[in-house]
Amino acid sequence: MTTTTLPPPAPTVTTRSRWLPRDERSLFLLGTALVALHVLDDTLLQPPAGTTAADHLVGALVPTALLAAAAWGFGRVRAGWRAVLALSVGVFGIGIGMIEAGYYTTTVGPSGDDFTGLLAIPAGTLLVGLGLWRLWRSRRRTGRMWRRVVRRSLLVVVAVLAAFFVVNPVLSAYVITHVQRSVVPADELGVAHEDVSFTTSDGLTLHGWYVPSRNGAGIVDFPGRLGTQAHARMLARHGYGVLLFDRRGEGRSEGRGNMLGWGGEKDIIAAVDWLKHRPDVDPDRIGGLGLSVGGELMLEAAAKDPDLAAVVSDGAGARHVREDKEAIPGAEFWAMSPAFALADVSVAVFSDTAPPESLFDLVPRIAPRPLLFIYAPDGGNPTEVLTPDYARIAGPNASLWSVPDAPHIKAIETAPAEYERRVIGFLDDALLRH
Repeated sequence: MTTTTLPPPAPTVTTRSRWLPRDERSLFLLGTALVALHVLDDTLLQPPAGTTAADHLVGALVPTALLAAAAWGFGRVRAGWRAVLALSVGVFGIGIGMIEAGYYTTTVGPSGDDFTGLLAIPAGTLLVGLGLWRLWRSRRRTGRMWRRVVRRSLLVVVAVLAAFFVVNPVLSAYVITHVQRSVVPADELGVAHEDVSFTTSDGLTLHGWYVPSRNGAGIVDFPGRLGTQAHARMLARHGYGVLLFDRRGEGRSEGRGNMLGWGGEKDIIAAVDWLKHRPDVDPDRIGGLGLSVGGELMLEAAAKDPDLAAVVSDGAGARHVREDKEAIPGAEFWAMSPAFALADVSVAVFSDTAPPESLFDLVPRIAPRPLLFIYAPDGGNPTEVLTPDYARIAGPNASLWSVPDAPHIKAIETAPAEYERRVIGFLDDALLRH
């Protein structure tokens, strides 16, 4: 019998197309390109009113470089990491689309870069679907069951931690830097006033209302025209001129805003300069009343501008990790510090603005000018616990009023008569009796 020896089978060649299906990579590149398009449209192609592309280079280049790195790496990593890249870019795309374009589309209608933002939502959804599909396809089906269960459980834990310490800080920073009040609030001042505008040192035009002064003193009522009108009515009843306005990026004012107020002290300094040139205001009798982040910014502005002669800071807290460290107990702070630090970095990138100096460094510079701090210890803002510390380091001309029953910055509603007596008494002493 003749035995025929068959040649050995040819070795299997794992080609690039079998390791990385062309359609998978094409879908990833398409989705990532659409997300990058909105980033560039939002920063370079259609920057906020009053700004230029040069004002947003960091906010454009850093996210775009990271998206480009993801696109480059997608074809060079294993299946599990491809899933991670697809999910990461996808969640980012959905987030930035819904956060900014979704908000402005539902409040004032789509315009400008909102259209590419809306396009980023389905692009991100495509990438999330691609990532989930890749995870399903790459799951292990061999080996001991308990090892597979442990491995998948650990992956779930890692995913949850990544969502908390990475995704949440980045998207929160995007909210902080891209969502501001888009309309001018209803005019409920109830006192005669005029529409005004003025320009900041970095060239932004801000719009607001001004109640003329009857006692020679003027007050910057901050932030915005929402939530400050009751304070403006109170001040106007006692003859004070009151300037309240849309801060940068809000209402009719130009620029890109920042919920944490980074860079916003320029708005207050410009407002003080505008009041100095009013014929009804004595330049030596200008004060400020700030609420929450407005209270923090009023302190920063007073530290930088000696023309702000007196300040009422209601509900000041923390704006970044250096101040958070003082407000949050040690163990809790260190557990959260990676997320806080990434949030600060993300805010700096998205806003092209460096974090401001700590108020612990700024507040002592205000002395010997008088300060009134208003503090709601049970008001719901955890970083407001810093207010007594700010009062302590502000010097002998600072006073502190604690209102335990008041929600955050609502002391004017909780104890209206006492609020008016204390605030007006403080301003009268600081601005009128000298």
